[in-house]
Amino acid sequence: MNVALLTGWFPWTVQLAAAAALLAAIGWRDRRWQLRGAPLALAAAAVLTAVLGLLAVTVGGITDPLPRALWFWLGAAVAALAVLVVGWRGARWWRRALAPLAALLAVVAGANALNASTGYFPTLDDAIGELGGNPLPQQVTLDQLASLTGRTSTGRIVQVDIPDSASGFSHRQELVYLPPAWFRSKTRPKLPVLEMIGGEFAAPDNWVRAGNAVQTADAYAAQHGGFAPVLVFADATGGFKVDTECVNGPNGKAEDHLVKDIPPYVEKTFGAAADPHKWGVVGWSMGGTCAVDLTVEHPDVFSHFEDISGDLGPNAGDKQQTIDKLYGGDAAAWAAHDPLTVLAHHAKYKNASGWFESGDQEAAHIAQAKQLDAAARKAGFKSKVVVEPGKHVWQFASGAFAEALPWLSQQLGTPGPHPGAPTHAPASPNSPPPGR
Repeated sequence: MNVALLTGWFPWTVQLAAAAALLAAIGWRDRRWQLRGAPLALAAAAVLTAVLGLLAVTVGGITDPLPRALWFWLGAAVAALAVLVVGWRGARWWRRALAPLAALLAVVAGANALNASTGYFPTLDDAIGELGGNPLPQQVTLDQLASLTGRTSTGRIVQVDIPDSASGFSHRQELVYLPPAWFRSKTRPKLPVLEMIGGEFAAPDNWVRAGNAVQTADAYAAQHGGFAPVLVFADATGGFKVDTECVNGPNGKAEDHLVKDIPPYVEKTFGAAADPHKWGVVGWSMGGTCAVDLTVEHPDVFSHFEDISGDLGPNAGDKQQTIDKLYGGDAAAWAAHDPLTVLAHHAKYKNASGWFESGDQEAAHIAQAKQLDAAARKAGFKSKVVVEPGKHVWQFASGAFAEALPWLSQQLGTPGPHPGAPTHAPASPNSPPPGR
């Protein structure tokens, strides 16, 4: 099942098979079909596809632009079904059989086009694993964890059901990564913690399956005596298509869950550090926005962040739409969660740091990161903007986390040797540290 979905033979094979099946289903047939049947079916498909696109925006609430390839293949799927209906009479049996096959292949091609635009599932195994809820590599239960001690070269992942007693936020099961050093004795080290938050269309394991965060942490631990931060793969949305932007609002008290539920549970259950200077947030896309917002609003909980391709602040459209959708019409709540507003009115932050990283194909995110960076530095943060080759996909987020982890670990005061660890973010926004 380790078949690449983003590159290689599989995407092209599905697309070519879908196109071939559709062309064969349409066929040349007789003159009546050429002049009336086929044009009618294709015109109907174009109209229906346009209606679906309109419904996605008005009913589905999808405001981010979707890839053109998705609409092309969705149109091809609708066209195949329209050909089946319009051309049923007089069509040969094999054309009738090819039409639904063409529709199915086109849907698969469209779904993978959407996947390629975000990089959620690099392989077929990743897609099956997440959609099927399969256990992750190195995953153990809480009951097993109590008896695990000794030398290990890799950490472990534990699925946890964190109580929502402080927030009442309805969330999915979350995951915690514990580095190798945690298992060396029954006296667990008080390690620093990073909450890991994904995008709007998210599941808690995205950072594991698509963001390679566990492999990155294990690689770091291997070079630092087994030590690395504890990683908490948090659920900031409560559902795949729920946009909370990590604030308390009509979609639930996501902010309270991240700030009031998770830290006490992780500190008590895993013996993690309680000092806010040993806690940070890492996020990509919506999660990047959350990383900044949570840190500047709650310095009593978090002191460090990595914002990967986040926005200027929590948003669900324009300002009024954001106030209505995220805050139930409360303009004061919008101001209380706008990072630029919070930074401008907050007392100087102490021992706080931030890393902004965007791809060179993300012009808007780069500009917004520079705005936030200037405001953060003015407010006392040690922060920096880093720009690397890339676009708004999980594979860029994976590399950005790997690049920043040594720096983040040092800011968090992670135990263990730190040979050659950078004391500051890279001096040039286009010059990554060695080993990227």
